[in-house]
Amino acid sequence: MNPTESKMTVSEAVRKHREFLFPAVANYYEEPIELVRGEGEFVWDSDGKRYLDCFGGVLTVSVGHANAQVNAAVIEQTKKIQHTSTLYANANQSDLAEKLAAITPGKLKKSFFTSSGTEADDTAIFAAKLATGRHEVIVLRHAYSGRSATALSAVGHSTWKPLPSQVAGVIHAPAPYCYRCPFKLEYPSCDLACAKDIKELIQTTTTGEIAAFMAEPILGVGGFITPPPEYFKIVYEIAREHGGVCIADEVQTGWGRTGDKWFGIEHWGVEPDIITSAKGMGNGVPIGWTIATPEIADKFPGLTFATFGGNPVSMAAGLAVIKFIEDGDLRTNCRVVGEYLRERLDELKSKYPVIGDVRGKGLMQGIELVVDRTTKEPNPQAVLKVFEETKRRGVLIGKGGLYGNVIRTGMMLNSTKDNVDELIAALAAGFSVC
Repeated sequence: MNPTESKMTVSEAVRKHREFLFPAVANYYEEPIELVRGEGEFVWDSDGKRYLDCFGGVLTVSVGHANAQVNAAVIEQTKKIQHTSTLYANANQSDLAEKLAAITPGKLKKSFFTSSGTEADDTAIFAAKLATGRHEVIVLRHAYSGRSATALSAVGHSTWKPLPSQVAGVIHAPAPYCYRCPFKLEYPSCDLACAKDIKELIQTTTTGEIAAFMAEPILGVGGFITPPPEYFKIVYEIAREHGGVCIADEVQTGWGRTGDKWFGIEHWGVEPDIITSAKGMGNGVPIGWTIATPEIADKFPGLTFATFGGNPVSMAAGLAVIKFIEDGDLRTNCRVVGEYLRERLDELKSKYPVIGDVRGKGLMQGIELVVDRTTKEPNPQAVLKVFEETKRRGVLIGKGGLYGNVIRTGMMLNSTKDNVDELIAALAAGFSVC
């Protein structure tokens, strides 16, 4: 496409985006697209082209664009009252908090609502420090926690860290990245060195007593890094031995995304002291959430405030999303369709040498691309080629990883095997040109 043609196809929204927004607000694709409408698993751009959305606005549209059940709840509440603030009680907030206490694992009971995953993680870290009286927090390399001063200090990913850590006491442990083991070992003969190293990390880089260990069950922005089955049992035990509480960051893994369970951490057989989430909880409506055990929540200051936390409209959306997932048994669907997706991705791996690794759970599957399987040299250029080809074929995907070489998929929880087949066909076409 020559420059003249490019200018002719740029939408007015894209042109204004380039002129009036921070350059850091980047868009996907060589020629960005403006999305103007969505329905179910599909979205349409300003030229009327339809796309199968396999990323859902970064695993946020969980039960389909313009979901009628969620929309109805939002519209009904909007007609009544749109904002109250946490200074007043509202039924939606109380009902959602009660429901969350019922579906979360272990002794989690008391919720704090905000507007984003960043705020949810900030709240969790704040709560852990107050509850323990300590300040040092162990997080993982390759992790992403948000964009506040505290959250950016916890980010273990230089791409998303424009400034040095602004909050002291955050220590980064090696990630359970089996494909690129930081200890140059192989699972299971590695004896979970990445997990056991956290004990020495605490003993040598902290005061020996920590406030918390915080980790995503599957590292989202980091490239869907999926820990071994034994990982969290070992790490949680170490963290608690040294006085810390355990925080599961479920911003991307929650709400059945990993299949069968409500929350990703449940697959590892442990009970966190705090869970955070956002994204898919609201199906696109801004929402953030932190839940803790009563012992931790009750030590939070007696006066705190979140202007949009517990907003009755976003609370209505959260309740509707959970009900839709329950009514459609979408956690089971996520496992069944996710297993099918994994089978199809493994078939692609056997055919295309550019695929170094396939990993994830449920409908949270990643594909790591390499120049050579022996050297495992990252291949971000191949990701860009696949992006352009899948876009041409009407399929939207995501990417991530420290090296930008991981394709991330986040299909809707109510996706079908036919949707998977369409995604696989587009990916195959992309891999064929790498």
